[in-house]
Amino acid sequence: MSKTKKVIIACGGTGGHLFPGIAVAEELEKRGHDVLLLISEKKVDAQASRKYGNLKFQSIPAIAKPATLSPKMIPFLFRLWRVVKQCRCILKQEQADVVLGMGGFTSLPPVLAGKKLGLATYVHDSNALPGKANRLTARWCRKVLLGFEVAKKYFPNSEMAITGTPVRKELEALPNKEEARKKYGLSFDAKTVLVMGGSQGAKHLNTLVIDAAKAMPDVQFLHITGASDHDRVKDLVKGREGYHILLFCDDMASAFASCDMAVCRSGASSMTELAYLGMPSVLVPYPYAADDHQTHNAKVFEDANAAILRQESDMDAGSLVADITRLCGDENAYQEMQVNADALAVKDASSRICDVITG
Repeated sequence: MSKTKKVIIACGGTGGHLFPGIAVAEELEKRGHDVLLLISEKKVDAQASRKYGNLKFQSIPAIAKPATLSPKMIPFLFRLWRVVKQCRCILKQEQADVVLGMGGFTSLPPVLAGKKLGLATYVHDSNALPGKANRLTARWCRKVLLGFEVAKKYFPNSEMAITGTPVRKELEALPNKEEARKKYGLSFDAKTVLVMGGSQGAKHLNTLVIDAAKAMPDVQFLHITGASDHDRVKDLVKGREGYHILLFCDDMASAFASCDMAVCRSGASSMTELAYLGMPSVLVPYPYAADDHQTHNAKVFEDANAAILRQESDMDAGSLVADITRLCGDENAYQEMQVNADALAVKDASSRICDVITG
């Protein structure tokens, strides 16, 4: 094994950046390396990181880049300089060897600071269509690590490695389905659909699922609403059997174990987990995602017949009933989609990333 290294992982801002970063940190520590995770000051980061008390976290300000010609660019550049300076102090104090950014503008200041200090710097992008932040960050990286091979064309001047995107460790071995369903008060015999609307813009999708469920009394639903729409969904399904709602799920292993298929957005983290578990799905991209990158993610799965892609604007409750009924009722179609989803997974993504950044 290579010598012990101190690795800084910048992974805050969203669960899609945080959980893959945590997975890499766990693999690095298993190999004997020392890790510090830099997260944003957002509540979602603090909430999620509390579950991983064995890891070391430190928060830094997350700053999003405005439009290039915007008058907000001047204050942005000042804040960026200030956060880079703060990160430089952290890297020196920690005697860092390696900086890995897991994507988004939370990654830019630590990577830039690492480059200025002459450290080995890397950025990981988990989407089929990489974000502008990562394309910018890549300029200061030794190598760009990619979740999807189709993303290679967006980094023409960078050295790249296809590593896949890591999943959280608890998904490596799911609990027993009967125990998981008991946890949520679900019947063991009925087909069960996991609904994940995402952290933003889920109101219309939530309503579509609730309306569709009325026409499928023999199908159960486990619906993770998020904070912004929880009360409304709770009122809409009040008293309905077989419809369990969660504000937030801190046990996704049990949630996945209890369900047969998913209806969800197509953020990179969700895509990675669905592939890893070989779970058939109906993917409904968030229509206002930057550069419509969620559609690009879902298209990879649709092209592989690993999921059904539906644009929210083209959907109604009836079409969703048809899609769910097809997957729940056609065993051949269901099994084919399971196999195809599994084929898209990179099961050893954490290990691949660790091999690159510590090699």
